[in-house]
Amino acid sequence: MTVQIYSTVEKMGVAAAAHGAEKICQAITERGCANIIIATGASQFAMLSELIKNPCIDWSKVTMFHLDEYVGLPESHPASFRKYIKERVIAKLPKPLKAAHFVDGSNPDPKKACKELGEILAKHPIDACFIGIGENGHIAFNDPPANFDTEEAYLVVDLDEACRKQQMGEGWFPTINDVPKQAISMAPRQIMKSKAIINTVPDARKADAVKITIEGELRPEHPASIVRIHPDCVTFLDTASAAKLSKITKDLCTCSSNCCGSC
Repeated sequence: MTVQIYSTVEKMGVAAAAHGAEKICQAITERGCANIIIATGASQFAMLSELIKNPCIDWSKVTMFHLDEYVGLPESHPASFRKYIKERVIAKLPKPLKAAHFVDGSNPDPKKACKELGEILAKHPIDACFIGIGENGHIAFNDPPANFDTEEAYLVVDLDEACRKQQMGEGWFPTINDVPKQAISMAPRQIMKSKAIINTVPDARKADAVKITIEGELRPEHPASIVRIHPDCVTFLDTASAAKLSKITKDLCTCSSNCCGSC
């Protein structure tokens, strides 16, 4: 994994989107199509707004999956990730996607939904996976301790209190009692099977999670730490989310010298 730090959220989003677009276009050039995973949440706003505008991507050749969804939440709910992707990504693309496969959290049998989506995903090796890190260090909805061992593509997981407080704090739910207690989540090993990972993590409230992910122990209690061993993962930060990283880590930052002033 490499780390890039930018002076603003906007610059971070531009850089992450450009890197992801390069991976998508490379796959289209080599195979005639690309398979991607899209993350949701407030941390992805800047990156996604740039990615959908990238002129190099022929979206009609792109198949999309997404990381997770709340169990029992209808698509019409403001916090639905299906709603998020359809409104913030799909509706704004210049061309329709080749295909989009959504996590159906409203399925009355969520384990069946996991199995069915996992079977589709197995036929679509992922070229570019766009993720973020939660305030509690989770990736997707794999809260600590995450299951690093399962080979299942999607899991039904319990959401811990820190995760649920984050969802409320970001304004998706009025109270913590309104936040669902379970979700369907892509498993860590499945995320790691992606050819490239674009990890976008802005905001000061993520600084502790970023430090643990990058400089802490690699273990299930630090779910996102697993991306450190991926051969093609770039973590994009702004100065606020990178604030608690050591000078050694910042000195290893691979972004250009004019991006943040600390490289």
